[in-house]
Amino acid sequence: METSQNKRSQPKVLVLGMARSGAAVAGLLLNNGYDVTLNEKKSREECGSIVQELEDRGCRVVCGDHPLSLLDNDYDFIVKNPGIPYHVPIVAEAERRSIPIYTDIEVASWYIHSPIVAVTGSNGKTTTTSLIGEMLSQAGLQPVVAGNIGIPVASVVDTVCPQQPLVLEVSSFQLLGTERFHPHVAVFLNLYSAHLDYHGTREAYAAAKWKLFSNLDANDVAILNFDQPELRAGAVRLAAKIFPFSRLPLAQDGVYLDHGVICIRKEGQVTQVIPEDDILLPGLHNRENALAAIAAAAQFGVTPTVMASVLRSFRGVEHRLEWVRDVSGVHYYNDSKSTNPQAAKASLMAFQSMGKSVVWIAGGLERMDDFSPLQPFLQGTVRMAVIYGECGQRLYDFLHEHQIDCNLVENLEQALETAATHAKPGEVVLLSPAAASWDMFSSFEERGSMFKELVHKL
Repeated sequence: METSQNKRSQPKVLVLGMARSGAAVAGLLLNNGYDVTLNEKKSREECGSIVQELEDRGCRVVCGDHPLSLLDNDYDFIVKNPGIPYHVPIVAEAERRSIPIYTDIEVASWYIHSPIVAVTGSNGKTTTTSLIGEMLSQAGLQPVVAGNIGIPVASVVDTVCPQQPLVLEVSSFQLLGTERFHPHVAVFLNLYSAHLDYHGTREAYAAAKWKLFSNLDANDVAILNFDQPELRAGAVRLAAKIFPFSRLPLAQDGVYLDHGVICIRKEGQVTQVIPEDDILLPGLHNRENALAAIAAAAQFGVTPTVMASVLRSFRGVEHRLEWVRDVSGVHYYNDSKSTNPQAAKASLMAFQSMGKSVVWIAGGLERMDDFSPLQPFLQGTVRMAVIYGECGQRLYDFLHEHQIDCNLVENLEQALETAATHAKPGEVVLLSPAAASWDMFSSFEERGSMFKELVHKL
């Protein structure tokens, strides 16, 4: 690979942002002989002991700001935390100076010799990644699961063996900073408008997602949702073998539903896997996640028996339509990972299909997302909504316009208190925000954890 290693004996790298992935990628680069500077906007005190640990290993750490003067140090490339936008002055200036800017999955991939399964999409990434990991694990393949799921890929590079599949959840933020990242199986679940505050336009967001396939060739497999016309049309541009999934029967190799049964067609042979009603996870969106996971696991020879066993027992992932507890006959669910309207729609559809009445808690960061996809799933499902957060007033107005009983409150604690007061036995109180958490919380995990703590105090 043509990188800065060819320019000098100890190439210089600037890592922007510490968080989990920044510290991990700094450690990986130090292990491989780089001269590393890590720059974090938080103060040294806020960063904690990791600063001293990195300095003891020879890393220079600059805390408290992102000074432009750092760019005068002649870095060979920058590794940017995916969450740092490109309009931040130090990133914009680095681009102006034509300094290569990568993200952690790009750099980590230089040192990975395992087959990579990479999963992207607007919604369902974590659940699908987890399902694939569980299927490969139960098949005895000892996969390692990492990436945007919460485990920095750089932290597992030195532990994964060449024969172990590496299953990665990858986001558009991460993919934007890739150049040679080359998965062997690439999964594209779905594409909706999201993260427009970061990418600027839907076209730019979509282009970042499609970068997942940039380096695939005829020996690789692209798994695409053929129920989405945009993804089906995009398949013709790819060099990889196409192995689609669909809720409708397919005339080609792939995974699909036929009369309520999930089937695999591979090399013309059809095998039944599981009746869709046997899947433990609720909701149409989880049927699609299951189809994608089966398609990926099939590439590693996992048997339908193992796939079905996983799907009958897999209870889901924390903060994704997660049952918390029942109180006085009311069912409380935490779906904090619902960070856009399409994700919230999927959760409302799940309860609609079960005939449940929902008291819905929603709201969060204002990204000017379009709430209209929610409209068909409001009447008859959402008996009442409790709204809070930066986008609260706009969401309240939207719901009021569609004759949904609404309460607008100040914060999540008030929202749960209001919902619990009004919920009736047999109903669901659902936190499914349809918005990012960053107006009041550091992450969707923090938001979901607070919700669960509050529920357990009821």
